[in-house]
Amino acid sequence: MLLQKENLSWDNFADATSCEWLETNGLGGWAGSTLCGANTRRYHGLLMASVKPPTERMLLVSKLDETFLVAGQRFNLATNDYGSAISPQGFHFLRSFKRDFFPEWTYEAGGIRLHKTITMVHEENTTLIRYEILRADHAFVLELLPLIAARPYHGLQSAANNLYWKTDFAHGIFHNQPYGGAPHIYISVPGASYNNLDEWYRHFHYKEETSRGLDDTEDLFNHGIFRVPVKAGDVLWVIISTENPEGRDAAALFEREKQRKFSAVKTVAGDLHRQLALAADQFIVERSMTSGEGPVDADESTNDQRLTANDKRPTANDPRPKANGERLTANDQRSIIAGYPWFTDWGRDTMISMPGLCLSTGRFDDAKRILSVFAGSVSEGMLPNRFPDYNFPPEYNTVDATLWFFHCVYEYLGATGDSDFILYSILPVMKEIIHWHLQGTRFNIRVDEDGLLHAGAKGQQLTWMDAKVDGQVITPRIGKPVEIQSLWYNALIIYESLLRQSGETAEADQAAHRSALTARSFTEKFWNAEKGCLYDVIGEGGITDGKIRPNQLLALSLSFPLVEGEKAKSILRVVKEKLYTPMGLRTLSPDDPDYKGRYEGNQLQRDSAYHQGTMWPWLLGPYVDAAMKNFGSRFLPEATAIISRLAPHLNEACVGSVSEIFDGDPPHTPRGCPAQAWSVAEILRLMKRYSLYHAKS
Repeated sequence: MLLQKENLSWDNFADATSCEWLETNGLGGWAGSTLCGANTRRYHGLLMASVKPPTERMLLVSKLDETFLVAGQRFNLATNDYGSAISPQGFHFLRSFKRDFFPEWTYEAGGIRLHKTITMVHEENTTLIRYEILRADHAFVLELLPLIAARPYHGLQSAANNLYWKTDFAHGIFHNQPYGGAPHIYISVPGASYNNLDEWYRHFHYKEETSRGLDDTEDLFNHGIFRVPVKAGDVLWVIISTENPEGRDAAALFEREKQRKFSAVKTVAGDLHRQLALAADQFIVERSMTSGEGPVDADESTNDQRLTANDKRPTANDPRPKANGERLTANDQRSIIAGYPWFTDWGRDTMISMPGLCLSTGRFDDAKRILSVFAGSVSEGMLPNRFPDYNFPPEYNTVDATLWFFHCVYEYLGATGDSDFILYSILPVMKEIIHWHLQGTRFNIRVDEDGLLHAGAKGQQLTWMDAKVDGQVITPRIGKPVEIQSLWYNALIIYESLLRQSGETAEADQAAHRSALTARSFTEKFWNAEKGCLYDVIGEGGITDGKIRPNQLLALSLSFPLVEGEKAKSILRVVKEKLYTPMGLRTLSPDDPDYKGRYEGNQLQRDSAYHQGTMWPWLLGPYVDAAMKNFGSRFLPEATAIISRLAPHLNEACVGSVSEIFDGDPPHTPRGCPAQAWSVAEILRLMKRYSLYHAKS
């Protein structure tokens, strides 16, 4: 996946900062910036450490600016935006960038040609930088200037704050603890001298924060400068870490990471598939669970019926046995980061993403561990919406994450045949979930007499269309949303199937009765004859919401569709005409007076557009599934074309990944998180499910 001079101008600051790179560590931490190294987000940096994986991230080292000292001249390769000036302007010396296993750069200045590679060590808060001197007429000095942020990842640093200036430097290793309780910072530069300076660099400007209507200026601290004499053919390894790197072999660590990534893609076909599989690897992370993160009110019940000992569900710290009888340990626990750089792991995003990220790539053990973590976090029949930072309890304001869990279980069982794990570890949790949904749980989530699932409470956003600003829910969708009925129907059928496998015939018959009732009521109530598609929500008192949205696709696309035949084809025609674009599906028809075609401005403006026209790539998954179910192999050429049209995007925004959203209006500018789990996952899943390996990248 190569960016070259002909499609990106390295002499133009706007072009040089238009794309980003990202390396992750499997803990929720990362290194990332723009291609020229100018940080344009508060989230850019060389060491974003996850203190409690995958949360509590801290930006420790923001930058390591490089300068050539040769024949009395200075050639500064760094690029910094100070608002009123771009200085230095090292992007003029950048000759190429490419991304395969790792991001790699080539610089030329003063008769020197340097190649730089960056990666992170898996499951460590450690960044490796490799400098190789490809050409140099004479020996020269490479000067490295570290800039320290030392703050939580959502914050900004200020020179008004007191950072510890005390440092140690011995055997080429710099050490500092920014303040009490903070992670330690180590920077290993073999063969370097060190000159202590202790000064603030003020007023770094982050233009992406400006565009988002947020605070956009930061001060960074420098303790001193490293200087290393080098010559042609030399390779210099720099280690930036929260752990002392003394005695560590950076080259061996790099090779280990290279082999790990190679193993993740060794069976994939084609460059596009390879890049997506590498992108998928970035989202799968370790999750550290503590007793403080267990289910809220797990021992309380709003009715008199409690689970028996035989039905005891797993907890976060005491999962049920694996198929081989072993128990999952803390290090076995996995989750999925929803998107970089600002999301953590969310229940909904994890469940939608898991089939593509894990099952389509053969990472079955990771899938199993993810299911175990979330099964152990169920409370009152609900999966958590997200796990917050700083030991705050999980938040349970979601109706669909729990239902997507059933879909994931079904997909996992189909991919692995691991019935022991599902029947003994997961089915008891599913029983609890069904019980709570039938009797009613938080936020008025309950099954009505018509068999449809009601959800909603004032001031709460429970579906995936969950934008909320200053207490204002943009798309409340209270009542019976169309995709929730589809997910509920599928959950009942999957539940019935598992009950029959476990020999619980009477309960299975009850589940079958409920799913049949749900299907009848759905058919009676959701068809919008005027528009030839489905209503989006049946609200209180049976009031129908006729807005044309993509949510109705789940009634066609899931394993057990609620709509087939001519009505399904009519829905697909409406969706294609009103919502489909080459980058994904709009969240609202442009004909609607509430439609907003551009996602920009302050938080209120952006969130008001988030699900009111903004386009989402992950919705291509349900769209292609629905079309394949209804048109069969005739749709395969179009499915291949859909993937091919999206492929060039991997060379924009975050190189090698897929953005969270795009503008609904042309030219469909990428927005939101530049690397989003379910965007990558659904493309991977489609490629695997329908063998779309001939899509062109």
